[in-house]
Amino acid sequence: MVREILTYPNPKLREVSKDVTSFDAKLHALLDDMYDTMIERGGVGLAAIQIGVELNAVVINPVNEEGEQKKEDLIEFINPQIIESDGTILFQEGCLSVPSVYEDVERFEKVKVRFFDRAGDECVKEYEGFMSVAVQHEIDHLRGRLFIEKLSYLKRKKFEKEWKKKLKAKA
Repeated sequence: MVREILTYPNPKLREVSKDVTSFDAKLHALLDDMYDTMIERGGVGLAAIQIGVELNAVVINPVNEEGEQKKEDLIEFINPQIIESDGTILFQEGCLSVPSVYEDVERFEKVKVRFFDRAGDECVKEYEGFMSVAVQHEIDHLRGRLFIEKLSYLKRKKFEKEWKKKLKAKA
């Protein structure tokens, strides 16, 4: 089921998510809804808090070499934690909760992540490049942070001014 995505400045996006403790049918339905919502909205990643659910759950479905998103490439991260990081990379990011805004953000080039899958099995995997950036972006959501907070002071002020104009135009 496709759900509504919360958009900035919704205060719920600032909330810190809680660990998943039950790997049951309710969690599986949430993960399925997150996937459906992400695909419907043209995203590659989505954190549960973006649909108003305060749980440490993330889905990421990268685009392959042919420019397609295949469900078999979907990765579900439950209670993810970055346990190692290395290097830096500058990457242009966007966000379903801050639509039509794209800015360069500095992140770790490589990360090692400990997480659980939907069955509750612990996993440890290393990611680099785009996947490293995507994982960090989504984990930030779980901590109540948005990528726009990583912008320089001047870029952030410019963003805020343009965003307010956009919101007024919609009203």
